[in-house]
Amino acid sequence: MAKIKPFRCIRPNETVVSKVAALPYDVYNREEAKVEVEKEPLSFLKIDRAETQFDETVDTYDAKVYARAKETLQAMIANGTFVTDSEECYYLYELIMNGRAQTGIVACASIDDYMNQVIKKHENTREDKEIDRINHVDICNAQTGPIFLAYRAVAALNQVVDRVKQEDKLYGFTSEDGITHNVWKVMKAKDNTTIKECFENMEQIYIADGHHRCASAVKVGLKRRKENPHYTGEEEFNYFLSVLFPDEQLMIMDYNRAVKDLNGHSKEEFLAAIEQHFSVTLLGEKEYRPDRKGTVGMYLDKQWYKLEAKEDIQAITDPVDGLDVSILQDYLLAPVLGIEDPRMDKRIEFIGGIRGLGELERRVNTDMKVAFAMYPTSIQELFAVADANRLMPPKSTWFEPKLRSGIFIHQL
Repeated sequence: MAKIKPFRCIRPNETVVSKVAALPYDVYNREEAKVEVEKEPLSFLKIDRAETQFDETVDTYDAKVYARAKETLQAMIANGTFVTDSEECYYLYELIMNGRAQTGIVACASIDDYMNQVIKKHENTREDKEIDRINHVDICNAQTGPIFLAYRAVAALNQVVDRVKQEDKLYGFTSEDGITHNVWKVMKAKDNTTIKECFENMEQIYIADGHHRCASAVKVGLKRRKENPHYTGEEEFNYFLSVLFPDEQLMIMDYNRAVKDLNGHSKEEFLAAIEQHFSVTLLGEKEYRPDRKGTVGMYLDKQWYKLEAKEDIQAITDPVDGLDVSILQDYLLAPVLGIEDPRMDKRIEFIGGIRGLGELERRVNTDMKVAFAMYPTSIQELFAVADANRLMPPKSTWFEPKLRSGIFIHQL
C-alpha cells in the first residue's frame, strides 16, 4: 500500500512561472548554471545551484552556498515571486514534447514506503552526491526538485486526470527548449479521494529518475526524526516531493556510450574480437539507430556498423543480464575494450539520446575512438529489475522530457 498525499505547495506567481522554472540542478556544470542564471535572474537555478551567486574562489559545497540558497528562497517568498497555497492539494503536471504528452500527479510520497521497498529503486546512489542534496534540503527546509516516479496505469486514475484537465489551468507555458508545461490544481474532494485510494491499492511504485534526490530526501527525513524523537509520522519531513506518471505514457530514450581507445587493438583485431559474440554488418556512412532489442549501432573510423547479439545471448532471460546495456558491457566493453567498471573507468563516456546520433559521430571524429548507439531500455524492463530487487548497470535509462524544478516546492 502506497501513501501518496496532497500537500501545501509553494509555487511561483503565475506571471513569472516561465522565468522561474528550471531544468534539474544536475543537468548543468557550474559554468553552464552560472550562464543560465545570468541570462534569467529569476531562474530557480540560483537556489538549486546557489554557487552561481559566488565567484570561483567559493567551493560549490561551501556552507555559505547552502545558506545563500535558503536566503534566496525566503526572499523570493517574501517578495511575492512565490506564493503559498492555503490548502493541501494534489496537482497535475503535463509535459508535451514533440507532440507527445505525459501527465503526472504532483504529491508527496512516504519515506517509509521507500525504506520498505513499496517505492522501488533500480540504481545505486553515490554518497558524495547525496551529501550535497542533503545539505541543500535540510538547510533550505524544503524539497525543491521533484522525484520522477512511475506506476502501472490505473483506469480510475486516468479518468480523474482526464476530467481535471478539462478545467482551467493553473499554469501553461512553453520553455525555451520547446517543451510545453501545463499545471492544474485538483480541486474536487471526490477526485482527491480517488487519487489517494488508487495509490493505497498499489503494491509498488518505481523511481524512474532522481535516485539521488530521493535518497537525500529520505535521509533528511530520518535526520529530522532523530532530532524530534516524539514525531508522529505525519510531519512534512516524513514525505518527499514527487511527480507520479503512468507507465503507458513514459518514453525512455537511448543512453549511448563512447570509448577513447580500442584497448591496444588495431581496427581489424577489434572487429574480429567483436565477432565472437556479435554478427557485424558494415553499413557505411549513413547513421544507424537500432530498431529492436539485441542490436547495437557502432560508429568507428567514419563508418557505421550494425552489431547483432548472437542467439544464445539474446536468449538470456535474467532481468539484468538480458538488458542491452548489460550485453554490451559483458560481451564487448569488458572483454574486448577492458572496461571492467564503467562507473570508474575514465576511458568511457555516456551520452544521452537527446543529443542524437550526430553527437556520437562528432565525438568519435574529435576525441573518442568508437561509439555505441543503444536500443532504449523499456519501462517494463525497469519494472522487472526493480521487482527482482536488482540494480541496472550505470546509465541505463535517459528520460525525456525532464521535470522542471521550482514549479512545486514542498516545505518541511
